[in-house]
Amino acid sequence: MKVAKKAFICIIVFTVLCGLVYPLVMTGISQVLFKEKANGSIIEIDGKKYGSILLAQQFTGDEYLWGRIMNIDTETFTDDEGNALMYATPSNLSPASEEYEALVKERVERIRKANPTVKEEAIPVDLVTCSGSGLDPHISVAAAQYQVERIAKARNLDTQEVKKIIDKYTKGRMFGIFGEEVVNVLEVNLALDGILE
Repeated sequence: MKVAKKAFICIIVFTVLCGLVYPLVMTGISQVLFKEKANGSIIEIDGKKYGSILLAQQFTGDEYLWGRIMNIDTETFTDDEGNALMYATPSNLSPASEEYEALVKERVERIRKANPTVKEEAIPVDLVTCSGSGLDPHISVAAAQYQVERIAKARNLDTQEVKKIIDKYTKGRMFGIFGEEVVNVLEVNLALDGILE
């Protein structure tokens, strides 16, 4: 009986500490020190929210920078009002499968057709493959540069103007040594639309 009583007290104490005190303290600290990141790194301008810099959005118009391929499901899930919810998932296809090879070939043709002036250049791999999460908000610098002429033509801009915007929203390597430089697709597209400066 003594052991059971001590065990019960331990459960209550650790439930309060780990389930209530610790989360509240961590939430408080994050709201004070890292408010923007703790709230999802949302881009909000003049009270309007445009999305998170941490999650991809799908852009398909010629006037926009295209991100990585997204496998979008709008049929499986709906909200309480019956509206379709959009989910993106990674591909489970084997890179060695014929189906995957055909899919990549189809994507390559689409990219080449949309960017005819750079037809001879090799297409950066991240423009024709999914990321592990299916929601990667970044593309490589090479993938962004590949699209410059298409965007400039669609927006009637000089290619240098487009490159300048891409350069502005290019993130360097972590600590200067890990990973590669990447471009945030949402930030570039908001800047192209004149929403971000």
